[in-house]
Parts: sequence; C-alpha cells; structure tokens
Amino acid sequence: MSDLFEVPECDKCRNPAVHHQVYSGRIMCAHHLSDSIRKKVSKALREQLHLPKGKHTTILVAISGGKDSAVLLERIHDNLSRRRDVTIVGGCVDEGIAGYRPPSLECARQLCEKLGIRFETVSYPELGFKEMDEVAQKILDTNDKKAPCSYCGVFRRQGINHLAERVGADVIALGHNLDDMAQTIMMNMQNGDVERTLRLAPHTNTPLEGMAPRIVPLRWIPEQEIHLYALHKKLPVHHEECPHGEGALRFRHRETIAMMEADVPGTRHGLLRMADDMKKLQQMAGSSLSKIKPVSCAKCGQMCSGTICKACEMKEVMR
Repeated sequence: MSDLFEVPECDKCRNPAVHHQVYSGRIMCAHHLSDSIRKKVSKALREQLHLPKGKHTTILVAISGGKDSAVLLERIHDNLSRRRDVTIVGGCVDEGIAGYRPPSLECARQLCEKLGIRFETVSYPELGFKEMDEVAQKILDTNDKKAPCSYCGVFRRQGINHLAERVGADVIALGHNLDDMAQTIMMNMQNGDVERTLRLAPHTNTPLEGMAPRIVPLRWIPEQEIHLYALHKKLPVHHEECPHGEGALRFRHRETIAMMEADVPGTRHGLLRMADDMKKLQQMAGSSLSKIKPVSCAKCGQMCSGTICKACEMKEVMR
C-alpha cells in the first residue's frame, strides 16, 4: 500500500521528482526541470534575437502578471541584463477588467521592481478604446456574435504597439508557450488560414518595415512546465482566469489540444514543427505565397492588411 504514495525520483539526481515529461520520457526534479527550461530559452534567444554590433537594442517584454510573461521576463533578464548594449522594459496593457487586471497589474509591477526593470503601462481609454467590462456588457446587450476575446485581442495588440513606440523598442518579446502556439495553429487550420500561420512569430527572418519584430522564446515549452518553473522560482504571479474568457474559441481548442497530447505525446511539438516548415517553404518560394502586404491604417496609422485596421473597425462597432 505504501508504494502507492511513493514519490518518483529524478532520472538524473535521484531527488524527488516534480514532473513527468511524457513527450520525452524524462522524470525531473524541480532543479533539473528549471535547468531544462533555462537551456531552452537561452537557445531560443540565440536563434531569435539578433543583436547588431555597435548598436543599442531596446526589448519590450509584454507582461500581464501571469505565469508565462513572468517567466519570460525573468529569463530575458537573466540572459541579457548584464549587457550594456541592451535595455529591457516591461510593458503591461490594462484592459479595464475589474477584479482581474488590478491584482495582475500589481504582480507585473512587483516583478519589474524586483528585477530592477522599467515598468510601463497603458490603458484602453488612453488608446481610445472602451474598457473590456463595458465592451462585454455591450456584447450581451446587442447580442453580438463576437466573443469579448475577439475585441480584446485586437485592442491589446494595439496597446503593445503603442508601448513599443513609447519606449522606442527594437524588439517585442511575447510569452506564448507551446500550448498557445499549438492552439493558434489549430485555429488557423480550422479556418483554412495559411496566411496567419505564415505570419506567426518569431519574425526574426521576416521583419515588417515600420514594425518591431516579435520574438517568442517560450514557444517550445509546455504551459505546465512554465507553471512549475514560476512556482519553483517564487515569481509574483496572478493565477486567475479572465472572467470574460468563457466561450472563446481558443478555450475550446485548448481542450482539444490537451486531449490530442494525452493520446499522442508530442502532438504540440509536431504542430509547431509543421508551421515552421511552412514558413521555410514560403521563404524558399520567395514572396509568391504571401498575398497580404501591410499598409498604414487610414485612421490611426498602425500597420494593417486593409484600408482600415481591425482595431478602428471594432472601435466603431463599440461607439
């Protein structure tokens, strides 16, 4: 009976394990899991972040107070804070969600303070958008078929772009993990949207003129491992889910990807490798596979694929 409660040992040091990495077969203690994540992020930064010699680089790390962006900021700080030619800035978009954003904003601020990093924030009203609580209520009142996340995702991207311009960022770092990437790819497949898959970050080799390229150093690390790392490092993290997220398409894909991964470990990695291979094929074919060329929005000047950007379109709907 006692065997039922026996804690497995790490396959490297025989200390108590905290994680079974099913896709690799590894059984890991907190120290060796953290070491694995450290190596993966360091490798991703070497591949994705090009620091030109003799030029100063400002990196805006998009943070939310959640585990992913907290780990992202901590890892970027550990890798790059000693370099004189790099400035790291933490930037948070305040969507205006009562009971959810204020505590997460405080976690983001605390982490920046702990690491000695400049902290910047911008609210939706500052950008000319309604706060998300008001948007969500209007969606209910008007029986709008769009989920709140449809509006919030577009507005938040504008907020990140605004912060990047404010601090003069050369690069924007996003905290998308392996699960996020797999979900996005699956959503694009469902919609037959090859173009969106080709535009997925990182943009290291496909920068757009007038827009700071995005990097995603956590893209090969599963969400569960990031959560365990954040707990191990005792990072200030807000754990609540957004109250307006229920019913969003991404949440349904989250469940689908989780079931697929449980049935066939390595599914998430396979989806991301497929997307990377598609991007390589695009680069080999030149520009023939890319149909949409970015232009400046006629209303706000932000980069978009049509005459008016999505944010300005949605702002009109929410008037």
